Amino acid sequence: MEVKKINGFTKHTLIIIFGVAMLYPVLWLISSSFKPNELIFTEPGLWPSTFTLDNYVNGWRGFQGVAFSKFFANSWLISILSVLGNVITCSFAAYAFARLNFKFQKIWFSLMLVTIMLPYHVTLVPQYVIFNELHWINTYFPLVLPKWLAHDSFFILMMVQFIRGIPRELDESATIDGCNQRQIYFRIIMPLLVPALISAAIFTFIWSWDDFFSQMIYLSDIKLFTVQLGIRSLFDPTGQSDWGALLAMSALSLVPITLIFLIFQRYFLDGIATTGLK
Repeated sequence: MEVKKINGFTKHTLIIIFGVAMLYPVLWLISSSFKPNELIFTEPGLWPSTFTLDNYVNGWRGFQGVAFSKFFANSWLISILSVLGNVITCSFAAYAFARLNFKFQKIWFSLMLVTIMLPYHVTLVPQYVIFNELHWINTYFPLVLPKWLAHDSFFILMMVQFIRGIPRELDESATIDGCNQRQIYFRIIMPLLVPALISAAIFTFIWSWDDFFSQMIYLSDIKLFTVQLGIRSLFDPTGQSDWGALLAMSALSLVPITLIFLIFQRYFLDGIATTGLK
């Protein structure tokens, strides 16, 4: 009994230590955002000896005449459109692969799985060429449109596994009652698919909100900048950066994804836990 208590105490102590180590950078970020610029890198403690909100005020003003609220609005627009696109089109594709019988179904499904293994950088150049020919560079189309074309195979696979765990007897009963495939999806499958849909929505929102590389490639107009590009623009390579404002806006950028995860955490865990279970 004593050995179990010692092992339990040791395990929890190690978890706490690792937890603090992982949270320390975030705590330092939040703490430093309330410090004057001259104390950010000279004061080691987490609790500011001098507390100021000037960093948030200065950062929110943005730069080159564009307020940081504009960047937040742009990020919200891209993220929401991406979430809607992925949830709608990926669920349609998953339903087709899981429930419908069509020509070359297994081949198309295998090709879809292969795309999961392709690094994003492999398809970047061909996609850029296509979007450039369509004159969509410096617009939101390259960032949003692929989500409306069932672009993310990971979510399709996740939903396929979830739908396969739903008894086919429900579909057969609905067919006997006169339902067609569209009605079966909207009345039977989609209500049961909610945990997986919420999991896909959370992942999509976080990935879209935190995306920097794609936005840097396709956006050059400052009025179209997102939060990530706005934060990057506050950084001055010559060393004259307003570190207080940069850290303050970085701290604010964590708020939306943290709230989204906390609000939908239960559904997120249900979606992950039940995906693939029969």
